Amino acid sequence: VPNGIDNRMRYKMKKTIFFGSLAVAGLAAGLVSAGTLDDVKARGTLNCGVSTGVPGFAQPDANGVWQGFDIAVCRAVAAAVLGDSDAVQFVPTTGKTRFTALASGEIDMLARNTTWTMSRDVDLKFEFVGVNYYDGQGFLVKASTGITSAKSPDIDGVTVCIQTGTTTELNLADHFRSIGMSYEPLPVESGSEAVTQYMAGACDMFTTDRSALAARRANMETPEDHVVLPEIISKEPLGPLVRHGDNEWGDVVRWTLNALITAEELGVTSANIEEMAMGTNNPEMNRLLGSEGNLGEMLGLDADWAKRAISVAGNYGEIFEDNIGSGTIIGLARGVNAMWTDGGLIYSPPFR
Repeated sequence: VPNGIDNRMRYKMKKTIFFGSLAVAGLAAGLVSAGTLDDVKARGTLNCGVSTGVPGFAQPDANGVWQGFDIAVCRAVAAAVLGDSDAVQFVPTTGKTRFTALASGEIDMLARNTTWTMSRDVDLKFEFVGVNYYDGQGFLVKASTGITSAKSPDIDGVTVCIQTGTTTELNLADHFRSIGMSYEPLPVESGSEAVTQYMAGACDMFTTDRSALAARRANMETPEDHVVLPEIISKEPLGPLVRHGDNEWGDVVRWTLNALITAEELGVTSANIEEMAMGTNNPEMNRLLGSEGNLGEMLGLDADWAKRAISVAGNYGEIFEDNIGSGTIIGLARGVNAMWTDGGLIYSPPFR
């Protein structure tokens, strides 16, 4: 700031320079984050953030190959963009590290394991592209405790295992406050550690999303010795997310998820997709599978992008049933995660 200018003018000039610098920095950050689609194509690999391991949702098998409901979404995006469902680097993240990994660019997208909330959407500057599982927080206890309700006087003063950096921490505090009882939290880094502490008797209860509780319980040596309590104490809409300001990339991830959902609605399956892709009398199916229209071009992809995504593991319903459905060890019913046409909440905007 030049000499010979009064203090008020100096302040105004400094303020102008300061906020101008912030604007330039913000613009630069936006330009950096806006190139993820090009970065993924150039790299030839999708970096997908997942949990550290939840049976049925995201977990390496005996050969170290990642499998699960959430993994299928990552692979579908890789197939849509790169033409190869195996062109994915899975990056395990905890409740604490997942947002840093996404914000820093270490990962291109975060698949599930994350609840869509206002503060995460607005304050943390992330873009939730949709919901692929509607969940709610619950509690797991040993049957031997005799506890049958998360509102029972028997739970006053219990120790609760809880993952740090999650919405479950706040929900837990709200719940015990609302029922006028006390509890002692036992913070842990991951769901696996929570199970270890719970099984060792370090805590009386374990709380997280009910889908994860069902998955953990199913994989215990004697599942019948453990009970998921009936209460659901929160809304937990879970789904993939990307960074704010990354609209082109967000569109790709969003519409890949929508393609899986719409495929189920239209009856496109892993068994009939080749036949359906040749053209049908259903215009929306044709637009989805690329036999007419230019929806792929709008995304910066080719006409077969959605066909490739669906071909990886089938439509949304197939992915659900093969990984966590009633025929699996997890044994989850569709419930609110049924298609909207069956009374559920799973719904995609039209492909038009």
